[in-house]
Amino acid sequence: MNRKEFCDYYGIPYRTVQDWEAGKRELPDYLLRLIIYRAEVEHAIKGDSGLTVDDKDSSLES
Repeated sequence: MNRKEFCDYYGIPYRTVQDWEAGKRELPDYLLRLIIYRAEVEHAIKGDSGLTVDDKDSSLES
């Protein structure tokens, strides 16, 4: 998925994603967790159990 598709899919403004990438804004931890959760749920619904997230390996720790 490209950046535009990502923005449309998750309902995030395109400019916001550009700002994250340029380091002008920081991606909130809760939003990253929400994106991961949505991806896990969609994979579970499709019966694709290969996607999991291990909190110990996550970069969300402060």
